[in-house]
Amino acid sequence: MPSRSLHSAWFSNLRGDLLAGIVVALALIPEAIAFSIIAGVDPKVGLYASFCIAIVIAFVGGRPGMISAATGAMALLMVTLVKEHGLQYLLAATLLTGVLQFILGMIRIGDVMRFVSKSVMTGFVNALAILIFMAQLPELNLGIDGVSWITYAMVAGGLAIIYLLPRLTKAVPSPLVCILVMTVIAVVMKLDVRRVGDLGELPDTLPPFLWPQVPMNLETLAIIFPYSIGLAVVGLLESLMTTQIVDELTDTTSDKNREARGQGIANVVAGLFGGMAGCAMIGQSVINVKSGGRTRLSTLTAGVVLLLLLLLLSDWVKLIPMAALVAVMVMVSIGTFNWASFKNLTVHPKTTSTVMLATVATVVWTHNLALGVGVGVLLSALFFARKVSQVIRVTSELDGETRTYTVRGQVFFASADDFAAGFDFKEAVAKVVIDVSHAHFWDLTSVGALDKVVLKFRREGTEVEILGMNEASATIVDKLAIHDKPDALERMLEH
Repeated sequence: MPSRSLHSAWFSNLRGDLLAGIVVALALIPEAIAFSIIAGVDPKVGLYASFCIAIVIAFVGGRPGMISAATGAMALLMVTLVKEHGLQYLLAATLLTGVLQFILGMIRIGDVMRFVSKSVMTGFVNALAILIFMAQLPELNLGIDGVSWITYAMVAGGLAIIYLLPRLTKAVPSPLVCILVMTVIAVVMKLDVRRVGDLGELPDTLPPFLWPQVPMNLETLAIIFPYSIGLAVVGLLESLMTTQIVDELTDTTSDKNREARGQGIANVVAGLFGGMAGCAMIGQSVINVKSGGRTRLSTLTAGVVLLLLLLLLSDWVKLIPMAALVAVMVMVSIGTFNWASFKNLTVHPKTTSTVMLATVATVVWTHNLALGVGVGVLLSALFFARKVSQVIRVTSELDGETRTYTVRGQVFFASADDFAAGFDFKEAVAKVVIDVSHAHFWDLTSVGALDKVVLKFRREGTEVEILGMNEASATIVDKLAIHDKPDALERMLEH
């Protein structure tokens, strides 16, 4: 790597990256513990995974400044595997997940992101913002465990620091100041509030190298493969969506195929060191960017600081009040939500708004980001196909005994019926010319429609000539059409 590229990727924003990495590391601890609990494993598994993935992805990822670690979306997919087969099978599944992601990156899976529309992206971001906010509600409890007014006061105080401090100075990230100030207040005043140490035991040693203790046979593969496929797909989907968001926040570009390969490598490393599978985290990535992180150094700092906090300062980390971290995550949810999308509901086309709202509703209802994006992409495709299918137009003019039909538009499965309906098969003419120089045939259905039109005219004794077919259309028509075959009428009747 040339020195200029090395400096740009790592050392062009030293102060901002170091401070942002510290903020992210502090915020990673409670989330990694919470996701471990969701998956049904020891908190150490999520924490080991988080700093392994963060450190590795800093070097091999395709999106500088993005944070990857253990995530809730991945943890939800592990519950049944851990419950039925235990931790060792989870580690094996994590290794296989990494291998599958690396393979998908090699075959350029990142290129499919161009099929995700802006409305799906907006819905994804809004849904994630809502989920981030909802994830903070258990810490507020709303009376379940008798949370005192002190907790609410600390959250309010933390938010005040986060939003007011930047008006005075931006020398230090306000979320970091929030965490430090709230911790000092809680310790000095000996406040009875929930702290990070209450979530579970923090590791105090480096993660050991662990090859999964499972039988290396087809039976093991049959157990872990379905889980690994799901983890690989969800992990890449969330990671690639997050790269898009960070690209927009920083007005830069990223290598999404390299990111896919990097996620695979990071998960392999995590699995070998006792960690669960992870992926990019939009919440932490937004914290990083909002705190000034831009290069790979911020991601590396987050992973290294997380490790140092656990090994050297775990007694202090345990004292951080959860209210301070809740305030940071509420800031993230507010900053992540696309507030302009409310106004755009009355401005954007109804189909665009429907896609956005459907994506939000599906993700919030199922807590499944992949399912929500899938619904959004499917609706976008259906609406696009419907719109394109309405553009097709067939006009004609008569010149003596010859009727010339001119076809304009895209002929495919959704417009094939309209294409066929544009011809008059009862008109007695000697010859029909079909001019398709302004049309394109896309699939088997469109070729089948052309076959029916040509053969219906020939069945009535009318000569048919097709003009102006472009090279791409001619290729698929030559391959699939039957109207020029000797037994064309018989074959059409069979179908």
